[in-house]
Amino acid sequence: MGFKMGIVGLPNVGKSTLFNALTKTAAAQAANFPFCTIEPNVGEVSVPDARLDKLAAIAQSKSIIPTRMTFVDIAGLVKGASKGEGLGNQFLANIRETDAIAHVLRCFEDGDVTHVDGRVDPVADAEVIETELMLADLESIEKRRAGLVRKLKGNDKEAMLQDRLLAEAQAVLEDGKPARVVEVSEEDAKAWKMLQLLTTKPVLYVCNVDESNAAEGNDHSAAVFKMAEAQGNAAVVISAQIEEEISQLEPDEAEMFLDEMGLAEAGLDRLIRAGYELLHLETYFTVGPKEARAWTIRTGTSAPKAAGVIHGDFEKGFIRAETIAYDDFIALGGEQGAKDAGKMRAEGKGYIVKDGDVMHFLFNT
Repeated sequence: MGFKMGIVGLPNVGKSTLFNALTKTAAAQAANFPFCTIEPNVGEVSVPDARLDKLAAIAQSKSIIPTRMTFVDIAGLVKGASKGEGLGNQFLANIRETDAIAHVLRCFEDGDVTHVDGRVDPVADAEVIETELMLADLESIEKRRAGLVRKLKGNDKEAMLQDRLLAEAQAVLEDGKPARVVEVSEEDAKAWKMLQLLTTKPVLYVCNVDESNAAEGNDHSAAVFKMAEAQGNAAVVISAQIEEEISQLEPDEAEMFLDEMGLAEAGLDRLIRAGYELLHLETYFTVGPKEARAWTIRTGTSAPKAAGVIHGDFEKGFIRAETIAYDDFIALGGEQGAKDAGKMRAEGKGYIVKDGDVMHFLFNT
């Protein structure tokens, strides 16, 4: 179950530095934490989760396989992208394929690094990108509604639903708001998602600060956090400069460097985890002597759907899921201890998987 986060940003905000640090850090991880470059601008990284190591230690698993997230370095964003400036349409198409947007904002002062508009104002920069996405959505909606006219005359139900949703999105966009503010009913959720509007995607603002502000942020990042909260989006503070330095170090050296900087963890770990939370994702585990593995699901996923993440046959032939809560697995020393204490549960098709569940699926072939 792959999840993609597109990294966007205006020129000279540190976007490429951040992405390069992300890929170098991932590539330097142990073999159990794989990184692969699918294309030159696509990187797949492991989602940091200390629980997986603890589970593997108890089960004496030979290998550890974390869940992963894909980051796409999206080039070509300049003012006017919606009209084809820069890489224009290619940029917009790349964003359309992602699940969320990580928007890198310049929150540092540096006379040697020129800002595209000659000033440091991350909130204004965020508005430039949001405006381009809104304009692109409006253009797309107008074309699509025009293409539905014939079907609407024939009272085509699917076309009527699509046109109604497009009209709702158009109304908020023309009011200067992104399409994500539209309140969509549960029965319309699937059709709404199929519209693939750019401004429906959740946004994670990445405040790129200088080294001295990496721990606490600064006034610029505080303004971004305030904006994110008002929008219902998320924000994280990172120093791309520090992340680039860390990416060149061995793990033990990186840990010492972070201690010296007064940082509890690498900013990239916070970025990955924030993206995971933004997309409302959870993790369940399968654990045994061969491997301990993390699997990604959306919050609210049923046991059969969770089984389907491993293999479609698991979902089709689902019988039940033998389930142990993470805390019970750890406290009772593993599967046998949990069984003996009556903490292994047999859950059926209606069970909603909880974050941290250790699961074993029984199914018909």
